[in-house]
Amino acid sequence: MSKYVVDTHALIWFIEGNPKLGIKAKEILEDINSQLILPAIVLAEATWIIAKGKTSIPSVEDLLIAIDNDTRIVIYPLNQDIIVKSLSAEIITEMHDRLIVSTALFLEDLGEKITLLSCDININESHLVSVIW
Repeated sequence: MSKYVVDTHALIWFIEGNPKLGIKAKEILEDINSQLILPAIVLAEATWIIAKGKTSIPSVEDLLIAIDNDTRIVIYPLNQDIIVKSLSAEIITEMHDRLIVSTALFLEDLGEKITLLSCDININESHLVSVIW
């Protein structure tokens, strides 16, 4: 069974109900059986975006409540192994995205079947991980 790493756009757009969320990503995020992995860097980036008022999510607290109430979501820590793995993913030009991809790669190295939910063109064109949008 595949586990899904959720990137920042997917998380925010799902919680907002934003129509920009990809159809396949939306189906996965709505499926009560999906196993969702939220890299800590995604949580940090999402809280920053919300605090800056760049989304329709009213507050960081609303985001945290939505995450806490979704038992499918596991927040995955940013650790030294992921940071080291990110050093070999230089094809990904943005630091947050590189760490998201590196989280997926790290979990794959642990034997997990991972798919990343992302609309990021740089991530998709890197072919480092399986991507659904």
